[in-house]
Amino acid sequence: MATIFSGRYCRKCLISSLSVDDMIRFAKMAFHGYDIYKNSGFPAGYPIGGQDAANQIVKDIIHGGFYIDFVEILIGIDKDGFMGRRYAFRGLDDVINDIIQAGFSYDTATGQFYEDQNIQVSRNWGRFLEGDERQTAVMRLDIVGNSLLVKENQKSLIDKAYNDIREIVTKAVISRLGRLWIWEGDGSLGIFMLGDYSRMAIMAGIEIINEMFFYNKLRNPLKSDIMLRISVHSGDFFYTENDAKCLKADVVKKAIALESKAAVPNSLVISESLAVTQDQSLLNIFSSVKTVDSNKYRIYQVSMQDETEKEK
Repeated sequence: MATIFSGRYCRKCLISSLSVDDMIRFAKMAFHGYDIYKNSGFPAGYPIGGQDAANQIVKDIIHGGFYIDFVEILIGIDKDGFMGRRYAFRGLDDVINDIIQAGFSYDTATGQFYEDQNIQVSRNWGRFLEGDERQTAVMRLDIVGNSLLVKENQKSLIDKAYNDIREIVTKAVISRLGRLWIWEGDGSLGIFMLGDYSRMAIMAGIEIINEMFFYNKLRNPLKSDIMLRISVHSGDFFYTENDAKCLKADVVKKAIALESKAAVPNSLVISESLAVTQDQSLLNIFSSVKTVDSNKYRIYQVSMQDETEKEK
């Protein structure tokens, strides 16, 4: 369900802080192709007053679904300026608090809003629209030997174990602002779009691998260990509500290919294009660069054998 914003504080902020030309310029940064004259009915070039411009822009931005993006742009300009010019937005804190009151949280480090996960967790983070172009990290997860596990164990035990796995995966993904979009028996996709999304996806994968190591030692009701293969890749993505379209996206296909061709049981694989954007302190727990089908990657593994060797 779309969130309805009044925009009353935003209108006041624009009127008291910006010229009409700047209002329109910044609106176009959030709402590409925006034409205030077309939407308002004023003749092209007609000198629109500040109050009329602010009212029209906020109305159109909200109706178009770009309100949060617009406010994030204002926050960034308030902090860093625009094209060498500094701006001081009066009443911007009221605009931010109004969005928070609508059920969102605000991350001061990134200047981004996301839905308050204590209230709701939705597929689109409460803000993205069909076709929105975003930078995304995709985490692909597969349960190794699913068919054999199902064949060798009672259905009640399989259901218990797989529910446990889903809880582990969901906690790791949701706690890092990700979303589980597809869960089909032995595999799933985690999607990350907010904050430091690439690092969030990697850390979620690490947590899942580590949690499964202890799950197998302490809680697993099945006759054999449950082993996972996980991959993470990042790139451009057009937001979609359609799972079939999602699976056709290049960034998703690359993540799936890495999982199937590069990952081994109980491992997390990250593409090298993603790895080079990360701190060395994180990369130290991964292997050196490896290659499969001309694709470079690094791998993180946990195994019983590793623990045995450490004890020796």
